[in-house]
Amino acid sequence: MSTPDWHTRSMKIDIEFNSGAQLPMDAIPQLAQLAEKHGFDCAWGGEANNKDPTVMLAAIAAATSRLKIGSAVYHILGRTPATLALQAVGLDELSSGRFLLGIGSSNPTIARWHGQNFDHPLGRVEEYVEIVRAAMRGDKLNFDGKFFTAQNFKMAFRPSGRSIPIFLAAFGPKMTRLAGRMTDGVLINMANPIEIRRIAEEVRRGAEEAGKDPSTLEVICKIRCAIAQNYEAAREALSHALTYYALADYYRDLLGRMGFAAEVEAMRVAWKSGGFHAARKFVTDRLFEGLPLVAATSAEEIVEQIKPYQQAGATRIILPYVAASDDAVSEVKQFITCWSAASTELTPTRRGD
Repeated sequence: MSTPDWHTRSMKIDIEFNSGAQLPMDAIPQLAQLAEKHGFDCAWGGEANNKDPTVMLAAIAAATSRLKIGSAVYHILGRTPATLALQAVGLDELSSGRFLLGIGSSNPTIARWHGQNFDHPLGRVEEYVEIVRAAMRGDKLNFDGKFFTAQNFKMAFRPSGRSIPIFLAAFGPKMTRLAGRMTDGVLINMANPIEIRRIAEEVRRGAEEAGKDPSTLEVICKIRCAIAQNYEAAREALSHALTYYALADYYRDLLGRMGFAAEVEAMRVAWKSGGFHAARKFVTDRLFEGLPLVAATSAEEIVEQIKPYQQAGATRIILPYVAASDDAVSEVKQFITCWSAASTELTPTRRGD
C-alpha cells in the first residue's frame, strides 16, 4: 500500500470552544475573532450535554471572515439526517463556505439521553452519511434503509453547490475503514500518537479500497491543553476531562488498546463506590502522560508536546483549551494571544492547499 508523505502536508492548528462549557456564550464571538487574528485555521464545537454547538458556530461565522467553523462532533442519534443537512447547509451559507461537518455514531449514554437505541453503529453511520450528503446536494430524498428513512424531503431552496466536507469520528478498525471509504477524513479523540498512526493507516486502507486517493484525506485529532503557573494546577484542570472519558463505556476499549485497561478499571471501581471525584483520584502519571493531554506552563511547551502527533500522521490538530482558574475567558484570551508566536516551528513545507 502506498503511504503519502504526511510531513509535506499543510499542518493546521485549530481551537475548540466550550467542550467543557466553561465559557459564557456571549464571549465566544470575540474569542473567535482573536483566534482568527492569531492564525488558528478552524474553530470547532462539540455536542454532548454542553452548550449548543450550532448556536455557537453560527455566532462565530457571523463574527469572522476567514476562520473555518466545524462540528466535532454532531451525534447521529441527536437529529434526523434531513435536520442535520439543513443545519449544515445553513452554517455553510452563513460562513460563505467555511463549514466542516464532523459527525459521530454517538455512544450508549448519549443514545439514552435522546431515547434512542445504540446498536449497529456502522450500518447506522453508513446510511446517515448517504442521506445527509444527498440532502445537502439538494436531491429529493426517497431513502428506505434498515435504520433510517427519508421520504419526499427536498430543500425548498437551491444549495450553494459546494461539497461540504464530512469527517467521521472513529477509532475502531471497521469505523475507521468506513471513514476512509465514505468521508473526507477522520476525527480522533483521546488517542495517543501510536494509536493515531494505526488509525491513519486504517483510514488510508479504507480510501484505497474505495478507489480514492488516501493523501487527500484529513487525519484530525484533539489534544486538550491547559497552562498554569505550575504543572499540578494544569494537570488538575485536565484530570476532569480524562476521568470523564475513562468512565465512558465507548472509550474503555480505546484506552485498553493503548495499554491502560488496569488504570481504567481501577477508576471505574472507585466511581461505582465513591462517585466521579473518587475516580479522579486514581488518575496515574502513566495514564495522564500516555494520553493527548498537555499540562504546561507556557505555550511553547504545548508546541513541543504536539509534535509527535504530527509525526504520527495528523494533518489537523484541534486544541480544546481547558481553563485552570475561574477566569476562563481571560485564560483562553491569553492562550490564543501567545499561540501564534510559539507555534511558528510547527508549520511544515507546503505542497499546496
